Formats: sequence, C-alpha cells, structure tokens
Amino acid sequence: MENKEKILEKIAEEIRECKKCPLWRNRKNAVPGEGNPDTVVMFIGEAPGRFEDLEGRPFVGAAGKLLTELLRNIGLTREEVYITNVVKCRPPGNRDPARDEIDKCSPYLDRQIEVIKPKVIVTLGRHSTLYLLGKTGRKHGKGILSLRGRLYTIHINRNPVTILPTLHPAAALYNPRLKTILEKDFDKLKEILKSISKPKKGLDAFF
Repeated sequence: MENKEKILEKIAEEIRECKKCPLWRNRKNAVPGEGNPDTVVMFIGEAPGRFEDLEGRPFVGAAGKLLTELLRNIGLTREEVYITNVVKCRPPGNRDPARDEIDKCSPYLDRQIEVIKPKVIVTLGRHSTLYLLGKTGRKHGKGILSLRGRLYTIHINRNPVTILPTLHPAAALYNPRLKTILEKDFDKLKEILKSISKPKKGLDAFF
C-alpha cells in the first residue's frame, strides 16, 4: 500500500491540472496544501489569496504569518500540522468562494482528510466551517462567531473527527478583539491535544 505522502502528492498533481471550475483560467498556481501527512491536526481555510496563488503554498501572506504565530504560541510549527483550503485556486479579487466552486473542489479535500486521518480539524472561517459541519447532517447557523470555539464531531469512514471552528486569521489582522478570540480558540486546541495524549514537545507525543 502506498504511503500517505505519495498518495497526497498524487492528489496534489490532480489539483494542479484541475479544470473542473472556471477558477483555473486565472490561477498562476493551484494550492493543494502542505504539511505533515501523519499529523493529528489539520487546518482548513477557505481559498488561496494573492500570495498563495503566486507561490502555490497555503497561508504565506499576512494571514499566514498570523497563523504561524498562533501555532508557535501553543508550541507547534507549520511542519508539524497539515494546512490546506476547501477551494484550491484563488477566486478573483480574493472574493468568497462560490457554492459551485466549493462543490467542484471539495472532493479533493475529502480525499486529503481520508488519507491523513486527523483526530482534530480546525476550520478557519465560515466557508470551511459550514462545509465540514454539513457532514453532521444538521443545520448550523451561518455566522462564524456563533460557531467558533465549540466542538463538533463528524465521521470520516466511520472514524470520529473533532471539528473546532474559528475565525480566518485574515479577519483578525486589523482587529485586536478578533485576534483575542483566535488566541482563545488556539488555547482550546492546545487543551484538546493534551487530552489526546500526554504532551511532550510539539506533536511528538502523538506519533
């Protein structure tokens, strides 16, 4: 059986060649995702922005710097987790991803989740949150502030996965109050990871 890294790279190759929705016409690079394929925690944003489109990597702009800081504050690095988006190509002008774009692109995300088998998924923003929570079969309010900081459970191939919704880091770049909310949610993530296993350094304890 192929290892996770090889399977994820095959998915990434498909994403880079994908023409299922019109977003491919304006992209410079698709952004499949990156990180540790054996991690216990995934971070899923909404869609790439300008800098992500230029580099082909997720969260490399100002919001990415904040995400890196939030991870560091709870003792993690980007290399220890897996980071991706529900939509893999940049919407024009950094607009929200459209429903049809999410529908066409989300099967790639589903396959990534199935391969990685995380125990925890942190959804960054409204679109990734509503997409993942849609798998519970229940309706949820559309406001991310009403959903963030709470724990939900979905099942991927019968395996339970904890969902922790929070704000997209971009929302907190110019608003200290929202950054405080993000920090609280990341503190909650730290406690969740502690409950999974006795903590050592970073995620070493979970492998």
